[in-house]
Amino acid sequence: MSTVELERPRASTYKLKVIDCDIHPAMTSWTEVHPYLERRWIEHLSVYGSHLRHAFSEALSHPRTSPDAARIDAYPEEGGPPGSSLELMRKQHLDPNGIEVGMLIPLRWNPGSQRNLDFGAALTRAMNTWQVERWVKQEPRLRASVLVAQEDTVASVAEIDARGGDPNFTQILTLPKTDEPLGRRRYWPIYEAAVRNKLPITIHVGGTNGHPSTGGGWTSYYMEEHHSVAQTMQAVVASLVFEGVLERFPELRVVIMEGGLGWIPSLNARMDKHWARLRSEVPHVRKPPSEYVREQVWFSTQPMEEPATSAELIDLFDRIGWDRLLFSTDYPHWDFDDPRYAFRANLTQAQREQLLYENARKFYRLD
Repeated sequence: MSTVELERPRASTYKLKVIDCDIHPAMTSWTEVHPYLERRWIEHLSVYGSHLRHAFSEALSHPRTSPDAARIDAYPEEGGPPGSSLELMRKQHLDPNGIEVGMLIPLRWNPGSQRNLDFGAALTRAMNTWQVERWVKQEPRLRASVLVAQEDTVASVAEIDARGGDPNFTQILTLPKTDEPLGRRRYWPIYEAAVRNKLPITIHVGGTNGHPSTGGGWTSYYMEEHHSVAQTMQAVVASLVFEGVLERFPELRVVIMEGGLGWIPSLNARMDKHWARLRSEVPHVRKPPSEYVREQVWFSTQPMEEPATSAELIDLFDRIGWDRLLFSTDYPHWDFDDPRYAFRANLTQAQREQLLYENARKFYRLD
């Protein structure tokens, strides 16, 4: 059987129309959220600081290649971290790459992983308002994500209900590194609120729960840590299926963001095999796990594995489902996917348009 080897990426020859499902905005400093925090929490932040669920205050608990996993050219000339300048974002990404809509996913200050639950809830409220005031109102192409303090279910539900009717928000953002697996019933009120407000749940790589990413402890190298996100997301999908979340909430839509793609067919096959033999343990899982995934779970395209041949990549998309793939760039991170060069495969124009634009338009109901 003949195969077509992947070629060096070439820019698209037609005008791009893109919805980017993963853009990371940043604050220049904590003071940007002061206008949206009560005086109590401004003083708390000044005196006690931010304390996450690990031993390293204000630091990542795993190796990094560069500060904030950032592109070197994304640092604004006026100072501040990558993602903090709307002007540079427009010049470097939104305008040249044909971004019609961009979904904001703030990660830098990790409000959902704060040890102080009350501070975490206050910070999520402030950062949600900050997204709208600082970004969405100034750039109509951008949309915000509802951040939640996911370990405080009551506060999370209140924030979802408060933002659910606001068209500036298109999704609810959670992180996979939680105190317990995301399928556990302590988190179910969040899913119920998501369905009630007709918002999808996006689970983006990240979080600091104090636990290593591997079953054997902390990694030595950034390469190991970067690879382990696929393992984390597999565990998340399995938890949502086997704990019964997707059965209990059939209208729930879930996005697995920045977890890779290559593992999805094998995970589905493995879960189906185990369910066929051991389903008496989980009678609440009423159909093969792969059916829940196919009907209720979507996946971002970045970071995307790149098989040796075009045919292999197309086969991977066939197995996952073309309509389940949402294009994302991960701007301004170092492994950013340029939409002009993404998808190293022999795609038709219709297929490329589906991946870059149509799937997200339908998923986020942007009509």
